[in-house]
Amino acid sequence: MDKTGRPGKERLFGLSLLLSILALLLEATLALVVSVVYDVTQESPNAGGGGSAMFIFLLPVIAVFATVVAGALSVGLVFPTAWLSDALGRRFGGREVWWWVPVVAGAVSLVLVGAVVALAGGAGAGAAALGWFLTTAALTVPALLWRSRRERVFGPVALWGVAAVVLTAVLGGVGLGTGVLKEYRPPAVTSADLVGRWSDGHGATLTFTADGRVTADGIDDDLGGWGHEDGDNDGDICTGQGTWTYEPGGDRWSQVVDVRVDSCTYGTWNVGGTESRPDLYQYIGDPDSWDLYELTRTSEGP
Repeated sequence: MDKTGRPGKERLFGLSLLLSILALLLEATLALVVSVVYDVTQESPNAGGGGSAMFIFLLPVIAVFATVVAGALSVGLVFPTAWLSDALGRRFGGREVWWWVPVVAGAVSLVLVGAVVALAGGAGAGAAALGWFLTTAALTVPALLWRSRRERVFGPVALWGVAAVVLTAVLGGVGLGTGVLKEYRPPAVTSADLVGRWSDGHGATLTFTADGRVTADGIDDDLGGWGHEDGDNDGDICTGQGTWTYEPGGDRWSQVVDVRVDSCTYGTWNVGGTESRPDLYQYIGDPDSWDLYELTRTSEGP
C-alpha cells in the first residue's frame, strides 16, 4: 500500500522474477569469489592443474544452469517468502511491512538448514548457525526486492551487486598479496625431512632410510579401489624393498618423492600437508575430485 493506505502499484510477476534471478546470481557470484579466496588459504592438493581453462570453456553452460536454478529458487522460495511476509503483515498489523521478510526468511532457512544437517548426518552448532544466517540473508535480499514497488530498480541492483563482487575480489587479492590472508603452500622439505616411517593410518607404511632405501609394507597399489573410509582394501598391495629419491622441482607444488619398488606401480608421491605436519599423497581416481591417499610420518629416521 502507499502512504494513503491505498494499494500500491505492483510490479508484474515476470519482472519480479527477473529481479529475483538477478539478485540470486549476484549473490552466487559473490559467494564464489569468497569461496575462491577462502580455498586459497586452505590446505589443498597440488593446485598446478589446468582447471581454470576448463572452467572458462564451461562458463556459458554454467551460467545457463545457474540461471535456471535461480529461477526455480525464485519461484519455489523467494516468491512464497515475499507473499507470506506481506500476508502476515496485513494479518497482524493491518499493512505490509518490510521487516516481516527477514522473519519469514529466517523461519524458512531454519527448515532448509535443518533438513540439510539431518541429511548430512549432523553438524556442529557453529556451522549450523552460520549456515542459517547466510541462508536467511541470501533469501531476504531477493524477497525484499520482489515486494519492492520502486521503478527502475534493475540498474541500481545490478550496479551495486557488481560493485560488491568486484570490491570483494579486490579486497581478497590485496589480502593475499599483503600477507594479511595467508595463501596455502605445501611445506618445503628436504631429503632429510623424509627419512622415517610414513603410514596411511590403516597399517600400511613406507619407510625411507638416509641411504636412499625404502621399504613398502601393505601400500595400496590400485588407488581406484582404495577403501580409505573404512580401511578395506580391495586393490593390489605394494610390499617390498627398493630405492627412493627426492625431486625438489621448480617450486613447492612440484616437489615429489620418487619411489622405486618392483612390486609397486605408483612410484611418484606428491608433498602436501603443512610445515608442522607434512604428508605424502597420491590422487585416487580423477585428480579433480581431490580424493587423496595420504601418508603421514609416524617416526623419525634412525
